[in-house]
Amino acid sequence: MDAFVLDHNFVTGLADVDQQHQSLVSLFNELSDSFLQKSGASDVVVEDIFTRLVAYARYHFSDEEALMQQVGVDPRHQGMHHQLHEQFSLQVASLWSARGSMSHPSELFIGFLTSWLGLHILGIDQDMSRQIQHIRQGQTALQAYENEAAVPHDSSAQALLRMVAKLYRMLSEQNAELARINSHLEDRVLQRTLELERANTALKRANQQLEVFSRTDGLLKIANRQYFDERLSEECGRAHRSGSPLGLLMIDVDFFKPYNDRYGHQEGDHCLQAVAQAVASVLLRSSDLVARYGGEELGVILPDTDAAGTLATAQRVCDAVYALGLPHADSRAAPVVTVSVGACTVLPRSRDADADLLACADRALYLAKDAGRNRVVVMQTPH
Repeated sequence: MDAFVLDHNFVTGLADVDQQHQSLVSLFNELSDSFLQKSGASDVVVEDIFTRLVAYARYHFSDEEALMQQVGVDPRHQGMHHQLHEQFSLQVASLWSARGSMSHPSELFIGFLTSWLGLHILGIDQDMSRQIQHIRQGQTALQAYENEAAVPHDSSAQALLRMVAKLYRMLSEQNAELARINSHLEDRVLQRTLELERANTALKRANQQLEVFSRTDGLLKIANRQYFDERLSEECGRAHRSGSPLGLLMIDVDFFKPYNDRYGHQEGDHCLQAVAQAVASVLLRSSDLVARYGGEELGVILPDTDAAGTLATAQRVCDAVYALGLPHADSRAAPVVTVSVGACTVLPRSRDADADLLACADRALYLAKDAGRNRVVVMQTPH
């Protein structure tokens, strides 16, 4: 199992940089696997992987700095970026040399590299990418640098980055301290090692939160399409094994484009957020999942739910959104914002029945819209 998974949240949009990040992550996961092998990899093998990882990191740093110089990124950002590169090279060498005195060196080293990778890519590299994009679009380096500092980013992501950065600094400081006292004060080495282990536990929690962040839609604060697809496949397999029904709702905000055109995109965002909260509020079980399927379309997975239960939930969704009372002057369905819901239930005959279920619910949604919107249509598939 990979210790670090590089998904779409870590994409910078710079092809060479993203490819190098993938290579770095592959080397890191190879090192992690060698640490965690039951029989234990030989010291020569582990040392070779580590040497290749450090060499590739230095190549990556050099290439990034050459790119920033070529594009003309603001010198302040270049200086900070270079300083972080140098800091990592010193820290990882210090940590590697001190691993012999640690009670759990593999866990500490993996924790350190995991925090650095997340912080490096989500933080300074995506910052660099946005500045480069702005410069290529015609801004000066000064404008791009100052705009990046002034524009607010997603608050939950920034809070998580600050937490990971704090843990990374803690690990870095403690690693440096451990290297200084390693050869003279064994009792202090033990004390610092215990502190590092506690910090690593906190880092694991932060990484778990990072995984939650990667599965969440940034605007609506509900599950995203990637997690929806994963859960739907899992629930189909579970329903197939247990012989229980599985319900699915596909929800579309009626006449959303005219709403955006009349009230503006900011109000359109507020509308989608309110609809998502209304849908979530009528789900009765923790196992039910609401997710953003795409644009103004939501999906709801209802495990162990028959046709009657699926219909009841779909009707609660319609009623809850109507009750919001959000004015919609350009709707041909009602004077307020409404939704159309396609509902479907299935008793899966195979574990991969998710495609049939999606097609069924999508067909029901089409019929609900065709019949005038602001309504529910239920279908049932035997597969």
